[in-house]
Amino acid sequence: MLLTAPASLFAAVIVQGASVISRLGFIEVSDNLIGITGAYTDTSVYQIHGQFVVALILSLSAVGTIRWGVIYMGGRYLRWVTAVRRAAIDRTLPSAVRYLNVLSSGSDDRRAMLRRVADTDAYGETAVSIRTVLNTAALTGNINEGLRRVARDTPAQETLGPFLLKFREHADQGEDALGNYLSMESRMLRYRQDSERQRAQGFLELLAELFVVLLVLPALVVIIITVMSLLSPGLAAPIQTLVGVVTLQEMIVYGSAGFILIVGVGVASLVESLRPADQKQQYVRPPSISKTLTTAPRNPASAMIVFVLIGVIGTGISLTANVDPLVAGLVGYVSYSLPVGVVAVRRARSDDAKDHELKDFVHAISGHINLGRPFVDAVTHVASDVDLGPLSEDVTDLASNLQLTTTHNDVGTDLRTAALDRFVTRVGTPLAEQTVGLVIGAMDAGSDTGVVFETLQAEVGRLYHEKRSLRSGMLVYVAVGWTTALLIIGITVATSTQVFAGFARLAITSDVAGGEAIDIVRDQYRLYVVTQSTMLAAGWFAGVASRGRYEALLHSGCLVAICHLVFVGTGVI
Repeated sequence: MLLTAPASLFAAVIVQGASVISRLGFIEVSDNLIGITGAYTDTSVYQIHGQFVVALILSLSAVGTIRWGVIYMGGRYLRWVTAVRRAAIDRTLPSAVRYLNVLSSGSDDRRAMLRRVADTDAYGETAVSIRTVLNTAALTGNINEGLRRVARDTPAQETLGPFLLKFREHADQGEDALGNYLSMESRMLRYRQDSERQRAQGFLELLAELFVVLLVLPALVVIIITVMSLLSPGLAAPIQTLVGVVTLQEMIVYGSAGFILIVGVGVASLVESLRPADQKQQYVRPPSISKTLTTAPRNPASAMIVFVLIGVIGTGISLTANVDPLVAGLVGYVSYSLPVGVVAVRRARSDDAKDHELKDFVHAISGHINLGRPFVDAVTHVASDVDLGPLSEDVTDLASNLQLTTTHNDVGTDLRTAALDRFVTRVGTPLAEQTVGLVIGAMDAGSDTGVVFETLQAEVGRLYHEKRSLRSGMLVYVAVGWTTALLIIGITVATSTQVFAGFARLAITSDVAGGEAIDIVRDQYRLYVVTQSTMLAAGWFAGVASRGRYEALLHSGCLVAICHLVFVGTGVI
């Protein structure tokens, strides 16, 4: 459709040009036929003919330019989509392979194994690719053909493509060959994933250094510009803009504040994207209003909705007290962000405690199974004999559900699977989904329970260690964000109370031309605006580095409050 528009424009220009010349009697347009009936003897005729040629050239140029632009942008979009899919596959493939490795000890054939992966949403784009394999196999009647076609067409030619081809090759050789291959491949992909995380850590170090520079530099520029306004009165000269009359100094100050906020949002988004997908905690808000209200004290997603009212009330009270609108907005932000952040931290600590106990729970279950006890009896013994702290209620609920003989709604449902699903939902952490969720499919596939829990022990230990390592490594960047913010507060407060006042007195006593360029109250307020922008950006960075976007509200709210108290306490505002 986009390509036909230039062609229509081109045809319209030709017809219009021909019509103009036909009125002079040199070109006759009739029934879509154009005939030359005269000679080009007059100067005006040559001019019109030249205009027609120019229009023709411009039309051709427009056609070529638009066509090139459409093709270029279409190509860029397709490359972007391919890169996104490739990254998503590379991120989820290691977990999917580990799941297949556990399933290989069961009685399922390779089609059933792939079906279990395809039905697991946690494996994202890898699950989508596996579904494509199965759909192709259903159309062609050959699973090997489905594996071959997806391996050929997948954007992940360095990871998923070779895996599918080797999976087909080893599956044809027998169950033992396939099991050995999946075990080796899961270790190789784990090593590759660890290497990528190390590279991401190196990139994060560079990003943190750049972030510090981009936060400190605007504040220093504002200080220098304010001081220079004493020596260069032209900085305070009015300039007509689209938004009204402003000065160059105002443009620099408020432009710096906006730049800092943009940097804060951009860097926080980058840090969030660098966090491994399997360690991102996702909270879901209940669909009903009543459940949203009741879950707000323990669900950050609900708290973000409910506590908006507190922020609005805080802003309204500040405005009625004749507080500056900017300060009133910051009061509302702090009133909103601190409760949401507190809820997020409490929930995160509870999740961390559950993950710690989950490791012990899996170890205890594995020990009972190795003694020959059935899975249900093992869970019952652990629930009654082992103190698992915050996980105790969830384990007790699991034991009770495993003892049931029927379900309320569907008698045919596999009770063990339903009970484990409920347990994963109650615990609600990524670690539970990746570990206990793996058990569900493996036991349904008829895998040996001892082998499953032996694999699960290693998996839960590795994932928990990765989580702790990531947490300790990211605390460095939390410290960077806070240190930078407090440093900026110190610099700006010292400048406002000492440097600005000193230069103002010098300008007055020395009767320097343009001595009125420094308005101490005005310039201190502008520096306060820039400093608060820095607090927001630094808080977002520190919070996202700590645990994610919910904790970013807590850190930024705390820094904004600290900054305001320091400025008020020192008499700057």
